Amino acid sequence: MTALRVVQWATGNIGLRSLRHVIEHPEMELVGLYVTSPGKVGQDAGQLAGLPSTGVKATNDVDEILALGADCVLYMGATCDYDQICAILGSGTNIVTTRGEFHHPGSLPAAERERVEEACAKGGTSIHSTGSSPGFITEAVPLVLASIQRQLDSITIYEYADLASRNSPEMLFDLMGFGHRPEEFPPERFAYAAHLSGPSLRVLADAVGLPLDSVTSTGEVAVTPVPITIAAGTLEAGTVAAQRTVITGTHEGRPLMTRIATWYCSEHTEPAWTVPGWDGWQVQLRGDCPLDVDIKFSIPEGQMGEMTPGYTANPAVNAVPYVVAAPPGIRTSADLPPVIPVLGGAA
Repeated sequence: MTALRVVQWATGNIGLRSLRHVIEHPEMELVGLYVTSPGKVGQDAGQLAGLPSTGVKATNDVDEILALGADCVLYMGATCDYDQICAILGSGTNIVTTRGEFHHPGSLPAAERERVEEACAKGGTSIHSTGSSPGFITEAVPLVLASIQRQLDSITIYEYADLASRNSPEMLFDLMGFGHRPEEFPPERFAYAAHLSGPSLRVLADAVGLPLDSVTSTGEVAVTPVPITIAAGTLEAGTVAAQRTVITGTHEGRPLMTRIATWYCSEHTEPAWTVPGWDGWQVQLRGDCPLDVDIKFSIPEGQMGEMTPGYTANPAVNAVPYVVAAPPGIRTSADLPPVIPVLGGAA
């Protein structure tokens, strides 16, 4: 089998994990690396990934990447640049991305969707969004669980993340709003969560023939009654120590698909919230074959920061051959076969 020629685009936490897995993959060849940091330009991809030299040097020249004629780009930029996306697709290179814009084509703005579809048609290429959440837990897992149903009344996905051991001050305090007074907490965070997960819930609903009428989001926060010190810093008494987002998709006027994400830095909050004491997901299906499934992150103490990037990066790497083989267009999880990872060489 000819190895798939792959480009890694961006090298943040998720991108670096993806880069490493492409280099080590038995059926992929890393042919290019695009970086946004000038300081990384010219460095060997292996050096950046903590592996032996590969001979592939990082570049910030888009034209250089396009000229490679790769089979697929793993696009993991901090923002979605539609000019870049369309240039890659139009050049004949497919895209797998951990960005959330392409989970559900119908949720894209019409003008952007048309641009992307035209680029796919021009290049004979496809693009697919995936990851852990949204992605694995909002599409792959529920679709498997729904396969045992003939009547589906509801799917509820609970997500729990204890962030006390995450040494990421910028993420927790600046981006997520922990440590702020409740009146200072940015309400747009809850709307942004719906923007990310709503399209993914629509994919799930469309796949089972129960399309959503609407997707709404609500949210609430809880505070710590005393000062607490976590890996990222100190949260003063009366500041946000937990936040919960509820995203609800309705079908024919009743809740059908719900995702409830609870992220917290302490289990002792006001008001008091009940959490399971572990990181992971709970998935509940109600119908003629009710199911309750717990999925726990069995991560050793102190290794959360090291291991969690894989939950998002790995689904993208594993999806590459399926997206390369897919018909041109924006491809959802329901369009692709079940993704089976290649973990070793050919038998």
